[in-house]
Amino acid sequence: MVVLENKQEIASDIIKKTGFKHAAIIMDGNRRWAKHKHLPSAIGHKEGVKALKKTIKAADDLGIKYLTVYAFSTENWHRSQEEVNFLMDLLASTLKNELDEMHENGVVINFIGDTNALNSNLKKVIDNAIKKTQNNTGVRLQIAFNYGARAELLHAFKSLANKIKQGELTSANLTEDDISNVLYTSGIPDPDLLIRTGGEMRVSNYLLWQIAYSEIYITEKFWPEFDKDALCDAIIEFGTRNRRWGG
Repeated sequence: MVVLENKQEIASDIIKKTGFKHAAIIMDGNRRWAKHKHLPSAIGHKEGVKALKKTIKAADDLGIKYLTVYAFSTENWHRSQEEVNFLMDLLASTLKNELDEMHENGVVINFIGDTNALNSNLKKVIDNAIKKTQNNTGVRLQIAFNYGARAELLHAFKSLANKIKQGELTSANLTEDDISNVLYTSGIPDPDLLIRTGGEMRVSNYLLWQIAYSEIYITEKFWPEFDKDALCDAIIEFGTRNRRWGG
């Protein structure tokens, strides 16, 4: 068995040799983890926050520059009002409680998704986190909140239609770069690796444009169980892949 120290060295070497920049994660399994332990779902979500802290630190240690995590989808509004309210409060309290530490560690915080649909107090907390960390130089953390890839693409296409209407672009000369530039992830390299915890075999309306050539890694671990060791396993598996980019 490879010990963690050796795993970290191997994973870091893979990141350097391959030019790996961006890991995207579907943080799945908080509720199932709690159910398996006969605990309330809220405990699962709180443990999920702890797993995210570990993963941000691990990404920094390994030399990963960009980390994008799926925290709340546009479909999650269909959950019970009690759980939705809890998740909103959990985001606000986490940002308030952890912001100083993340700032000290150089993390750059950003959000992708329709944050305009969130309540004014939560939007203020989000805006403060973005503003406070914007000049940092560490891991760039994108939190996908009220995010759905189809909604993102619809937003992008409306933006492009407006640019064409205003004469800034022509439909005949439209390029893939023009589309990428109006996505929520504009300026961020596409993910090298998409990680999904919890064992489910689907991408769940996440970064559909951006993951066109991402490698996909599924782990049976529920998100609260994810840590540096698990991230190293994912990177080491990535290192065995032959990325042909369709060629």
